[in-house]
Amino acid sequence: MLYNVSQLLKEPIGSTREYRVDEIVDGPELLAGKVLGQVNLLHTHQGVLVRGQVQVETAWSCSRCLASVTDTASLEIEEEYFPVIDVITGRRVPMPEDADPTFSIDANHTLDLTEVLRQCLITEAPMKPLCRPECQGLCRTCGVNLNQAACSCGGASDPRWGALADLLRNQN
Repeated sequence: MLYNVSQLLKEPIGSTREYRVDEIVDGPELLAGKVLGQVNLLHTHQGVLVRGQVQVETAWSCSRCLASVTDTASLEIEEEYFPVIDVITGRRVPMPEDADPTFSIDANHTLDLTEVLRQCLITEAPMKPLCRPECQGLCRTCGVNLNQAACSCGGASDPRWGALADLLRNQN
């Protein structure tokens, strides 16, 4: 998701550009494919402020059975990017002290939104993603996916729970 902002940086502060996003991203972790939405670029006194709303296809691993899970996440983007080269003079521009160098406009005046999408996805990611709410996970002993097949090892449990298991068997 690259945008050339050289013309925007030549225009007066407050100038804007609006882009519809409809791309397939094959990049960093979590991003699984299609990105749809809209981004607005605003020329600020130091750089370019990016605001937008996008729908992103995500790829997670189920925390219980490790199955691949695809989903769609709605993300709101708001990040300021700073140029490393002045578009008029071609001289190097110092980054503001509090700026993250990850969000810079490169020497070709290209702004890359891939990293901001990845960081927004990390904040939106579920702590323990599940393929489905009733996922049974993997057998601790033999590793069989309990959603697909019964365990052949009998699911040997911790011996400290033996008395409780006997109680359950006696009730049945």
